[in-house]
Amino acid sequence: MLPFKLVYSDRYYLPIGEHVFPAEKFRHIHDRLLMSGVAEAADFLEPTPAEDRDILRVHTSEYVYKLQNGTLSAREELQMEIPYSYELVDAFWLAAGGSMLAADCALRDGISLNIGGGFHHAFPDHGEGFCMIHDVAVAIRRMQADKKIQRAMTIDCDVHQGNGTAFVFAPKRTVPGETASRTAVTIPSLGTMTISDIPPKDVFTISLHQENNYPHWKPPSSIDVNLLDHCKDEDYLSWLDKAVSAGLSQFQPDLICYIAGADAYREDQLGGLDLTIQGLKRRDEYVFQTAREKKIPVMVAYAGGYARNVEDTVTIHANTVIAAKEVYS
Repeated sequence: MLPFKLVYSDRYYLPIGEHVFPAEKFRHIHDRLLMSGVAEAADFLEPTPAEDRDILRVHTSEYVYKLQNGTLSAREELQMEIPYSYELVDAFWLAAGGSMLAADCALRDGISLNIGGGFHHAFPDHGEGFCMIHDVAVAIRRMQADKKIQRAMTIDCDVHQGNGTAFVFAPKRTVPGETASRTAVTIPSLGTMTISDIPPKDVFTISLHQENNYPHWKPPSSIDVNLLDHCKDEDYLSWLDKAVSAGLSQFQPDLICYIAGADAYREDQLGGLDLTIQGLKRRDEYVFQTAREKKIPVMVAYAGGYARNVEDTVTIHANTVIAAKEVYS
């Protein structure tokens, strides 16, 4: 058995029809882990849906009402970029329950992975970018409400900036066009790291993402690494080390929430970075090794992955479990 738990349900499947988001990837990851012998059935826990009161710790009552009663406007559904259904609402409530369970297990075992979740583009009052509910934010707020943690850090390695995360946890809310107070570190031809001059309240947010990619408006995270197109493994890992080291030098979290997107892969349809499958595994290893050395529990959620060959996405996500097994065994 693994020395940690994996959270998964067949009901993670998103009923969205033909779509660039491979809704079947969660089941494929689960099956790959079992068939390859990386995990066994006893390593998996089945989540229950989040309760409304947990969703409401992050999302507005008006938005939750619209979701539960099917009254989103055409514009709101278009902004979410996935077709609304009651079944889809159930899947997102379940994903939030999965991230809460994974966070709880991480505090006990040192690490836990939700084989799903990571819907980091959801805002308190609307969904964006295939994301209806911000499961990671819900998990953090539930752990804080239960007084299991006081402070959390998000490390977001999806190719797209975690705009919902940055907005939800911002110590000072910004609007498009507003200039935030930030310190910038620029390496020509590689990218820029910006660090907020406003101390975080109780959640420190880090995002490494392709600068010239979705979303158009990127609310400021505590640290944003704006990577130029075609960033490769070594440069990416160097930026990751800089960002995480800078974050941990000024903020001591009780829990790290790692959003391990697979879409920084060089064959991704919605990305423009040039990371290899092995480079992405080294990324995961770095996060896990750093967290273990610092004795900080880690909850993992999976977020995006849109490789031209869906099996590549499955391999990248399965490798995250393998990396955790190697570091924590």
